Amino acid sequence: MKILIDESLPRFTLQLVQEHEAYTVQYMGWTGIKNGALLRRAEGQFDVFLTADKNLRYQQNLADRTLAIVVFPSNKLSVVKQLEMSLKQALTEVTPGVVVEL
Repeated sequence: MKILIDESLPRFTLQLVQEHEAYTVQYMGWTGIKNGALLRRAEGQFDVFLTADKNLRYQQNLADRTLAIVVFPSNKLSVVKQLEMSLKQALTEVTPGVVVEL
């Protein structure tokens, strides 16, 4: 599974998904790109987008997306660390176009 990690999440998130092919928005050179354009770039290249942007589903039309989106409740490192098992479970169940909130 190929995963894109939003710039809002700590770099530590890479460690949580190390068994997958994962990249940060920063690594891709996409820092500062608005959500709509970012999702368009990610589609076709990634299977899952990890973010802490809880408003994403309200700001973007996600109906026809082929990218699954997993939303963390916070970008605080302590919260991200606590959600490791929930994230791993979500990644086994995600399907294209679905938004999963941890």
